[in-house]
Amino acid sequence: MAGMGLPDKPVKGRFAPSPTGRMHGGNIFAALMAWLVAKAQGGTVALRIEDLDRDRSKRAFADQVQRDFERLGLTWDEGPFFQQGRDGRYREALEELRERGLLYPCFCTRADLHAASAPHRGEKLVYAGTCRGLSEGQRAARALERPGALRLAVPDEDIAFCDLIQGPYGQNLARDCGDFIVQRSDGLFAYQLACAADDADQGITSVVRGMDLLMSTPQQIFLRRLLGDAAADGVQYAHVPLMVGERDRRLSKRDHDASLDSLLDAYGTPQAVLGHVAYAAGLQEADEPATPEGLLQHFDMARIADYFPDKEQILWR
Repeated sequence: MAGMGLPDKPVKGRFAPSPTGRMHGGNIFAALMAWLVAKAQGGTVALRIEDLDRDRSKRAFADQVQRDFERLGLTWDEGPFFQQGRDGRYREALEELRERGLLYPCFCTRADLHAASAPHRGEKLVYAGTCRGLSEGQRAARALERPGALRLAVPDEDIAFCDLIQGPYGQNLARDCGDFIVQRSDGLFAYQLACAADDADQGITSVVRGMDLLMSTPQQIFLRRLLGDAAADGVQYAHVPLMVGERDRRLSKRDHDASLDSLLDAYGTPQAVLGHVAYAAGLQEADEPATPEGLLQHFDMARIADYFPDKEQILWR
């Protein structure tokens, strides 16, 4: 089962922020956990700026997030890597999948998707395969009306792994996921494809991120396998609980009291901010200044899941 125990290869984790705004407490917590998990195993950390969304991603935010990580002591060993500029690699990945007959155009609108797809596991919609069986003539006719996205046809196959925090998790690709988009109708490459290609190319063996991305993991394992990544089944996953402002409402940029600027105003120093985030998350008992290295001294990989009684949410305090 993928992700059980420690990776066979040297541990390499990653920070993967999207440069669409300033960091808040939840972002800091996820990055801190990625750093601790990698360093506790003698590993390294890469910084990847996930700037696929060209409209929302700003270079100023990309520069700022690097400065913010540095101020908090969350250093990285490789990078920064940027997704913008890797279009050639993503096109190459698409061609590999196309040559194997695994891609087809999808012309469904959002309304079509909601009408035809079955809800599964919370908010996730399972694509009904509406466009999978279209003839070439039907596809040509639909393409005259609107550009199509590209979907990856998935098999009736189970993908399972053991998450260090969430425990055993799996999906049947056909029933629980459905054919998923790898290139949007506007030509932008989809997150799943870019993330899988980047993790494979950058040798990532430890993925620590919010549990809202748990459902994406089987798709990314499947893609890494398809792209010939021999390490795809040896990756270690840890999906951390989400920091929430109130029950079922995750922290966001509108939670100004949890923004890094507000935290610095309230607590005075980056060490005090990091200590407060660690305290709120249950990584230390007292609300006192901390450094990543100091927290690392008491961080126990063997009880990583025990730090979080609620595996889904942590109430910001």
